[in-house]
Amino acid sequence: MSDLIQKIKSLSETNFDEILSIRRQIHAHPELSFEEHNTAAFIESKLKEFGITNVTRIAETGVTFCLNGKGEGKTIALRADIDALPITEANEVPYKSKNEGVMHACGHDVHTSNLLGVAKILSELTDHFSGTVKFIFQPAEEKSPGGASILIKEGILQNPTPEKILGQHVMPLIPEGKVGFRKGKYMASADEVYLTVKGKGGHAAMPETFVDPIAIASQIIVSLQQIVSRMANPKIPSVLSFGKIAGGNVNNVIPDEVKIDGTFRTFDEEWRKVALQKVRDISTSIATSLGGSCDVHIASGYPFLVNDEDYTQKNIDAAKAYMGDDNVVELDLWMAAEDFAFYTHEVPGCFYRLGTRNEEKRITSGVHTPTFNIDENALKTGMGLMAYLAINELNS
Repeated sequence: MSDLIQKIKSLSETNFDEILSIRRQIHAHPELSFEEHNTAAFIESKLKEFGITNVTRIAETGVTFCLNGKGEGKTIALRADIDALPITEANEVPYKSKNEGVMHACGHDVHTSNLLGVAKILSELTDHFSGTVKFIFQPAEEKSPGGASILIKEGILQNPTPEKILGQHVMPLIPEGKVGFRKGKYMASADEVYLTVKGKGGHAAMPETFVDPIAIASQIIVSLQQIVSRMANPKIPSVLSFGKIAGGNVNNVIPDEVKIDGTFRTFDEEWRKVALQKVRDISTSIATSLGGSCDVHIASGYPFLVNDEDYTQKNIDAAKAYMGDDNVVELDLWMAAEDFAFYTHEVPGCFYRLGTRNEEKRITSGVHTPTFNIDENALKTGMGLMAYLAINELNS
């Protein structure tokens, strides 16, 4: 295997300038979820340049194809997400976003260019593995219901059916040159909670003539905190947070309604259902008891993400062989959500993190911020390691 590792690392170095250019091109031309038409066309054009022509579309802006090795064997899927976020970029770099108000602030430009790099590397190493690699360039990770759920419904996990699926995501908390893994449950489910508290508005000096939705909303928010602090099993991580409350325009006029937006996240599907029902019950009962009402809308989001224990351990061992023990770190539970989770409830999966941080270069901003960027040397690690993990699984 050491000869294969050296060959892959050499190909990563050889292809680095091209993949770097691809990353910058994608970064400069970001597109929002379900709108990635130019991005998909660009991916197809690059694959054609690599000599890969058996490419098909799925869910309009998704791109997929299979690469076969020297003989029959199992199938592994590799996934990258391709959409961007509605954020205005603040970085002053030559490849700054040209689409005002849209930015690759979560590293999907990195994921896409890395997977193109993997495709190029593996296309030159087909005599080194048996079986099939299914490539998935997935749209709309950032927007519910999530591109993964749509692709699954449209048959991405069929014809052929992968026995394993692998995903890679940037991590600005980890230095460039390192990667992170976690076995078992890793990322939380995420549901959106929308409450509309209705009362009867009036003059603030005449409380006997109105039903105050602001006071009702306040009690609802405080009471809902009991769901996590007193109703949840403390062994199940849970978060219920409200990030937006809107109602009224001036200090002495009580409005007719107040809107509250929040999110619920956890790691257990049964508790998830129970907790969301409690949100409905508590909100409506408090509002009713105080003379008002509350409309509850819950937008079901992504399930929790679970990394298959055996498959992830195999990838940890392979990553250590490829990068060295000191460059593979263990990840903590992460309360953020990711639609790769849908795949992990269908196929044994592994979702790992690619280090992109470089404090000397002042590349430290988190994802979903206007100043997010990466140490681009991470592209070498990203494409090389994923190519090696794919071959390692197919040949094991």
